[in-house]
Amino acid sequence: MTSVIEASNLTKRYGDFVAVDNLNLEIAEGEIFGFFGPNGAGKTTAILMLLGLTVPSEGSARIRGHDCTREPIAVKSVTGYLPESLGFYGDLSARENLLYTGSLNGMSRMDAVERAEHVLEQVGLGERAGQRVDQMSHGMRQRLGFGDVLMKRPQVVIMDEPTQGIDAASVPGMLNLITGMSKQEGITVMVSSHQLHYMQRICSRVGIISQGRLVATGTIEELARQSGGGDSMVMELEVVKLDGNLQRELTHVPGVKGVMVKGNVLAVECTSDVRSDLARVALEHGDGLLSMRSTDTVLEEIYLRYFQEE
Repeated sequence: MTSVIEASNLTKRYGDFVAVDNLNLEIAEGEIFGFFGPNGAGKTTAILMLLGLTVPSEGSARIRGHDCTREPIAVKSVTGYLPESLGFYGDLSARENLLYTGSLNGMSRMDAVERAEHVLEQVGLGERAGQRVDQMSHGMRQRLGFGDVLMKRPQVVIMDEPTQGIDAASVPGMLNLITGMSKQEGITVMVSSHQLHYMQRICSRVGIISQGRLVATGTIEELARQSGGGDSMVMELEVVKLDGNLQRELTHVPGVKGVMVKGNVLAVECTSDVRSDLARVALEHGDGLLSMRSTDTVLEEIYLRYFQEE
């Protein structure tokens, strides 16, 4: 298949610190590619180099054949970017914000109006088109972000935490928007996220980055085989406030292989059913146990295993 996004030995240094280390990556046309790693792993720096917003120290990257460093305007003409923090004019309506985006992309007024109405319906904001953005919920603004990206009919879309802060009931709609972009419009999607249990549902392939290095890439099934998956389960413990001792104490529970922290949630990889022991330790060393649930997310197990090895 045609490679739409290519990175070859892509490296970014800040003095002695290596933010991205020799990244080699190919994403095929029409793929939804998941780009995963902890905070500080190098995800955002890699994305900025792909968008032509920062210059690599070594290596190169291309999107749709355009050199991301030498042809940044050409790259931006075919690429839409949905950042984690969205910026809209709060005193303008959803429609007015999209019309402004259309004008920035050189669209005629007539084309911009037609396109804005289409994408507002597409993202489920048709009836909210005239509402001021500062009166919208976070989920509605996130949908508007999708519409903003779609205004210029991009061939590639890069997203940073698209479901961050969205209530659970709204997430399926967001995932449908992402898959719709890929299947219905043929857009190649690269999505960076920590919410692995959501991304597992839509990504055709994933890449896991740690300390600037791409440590694994492939389908979820391929990574499961490579990492010896299938012999463990993941329990999620949500606590009121994370105690520094809790993660360490959980790793000492017999049957626990690893613990990954995500805010006030601990994902615990277990080789046996140790729920009672986990609850006991969480109550003894945590600042209040809010919930504990098992997950069937293979991707989180793979993620935990790779970072245990790292």
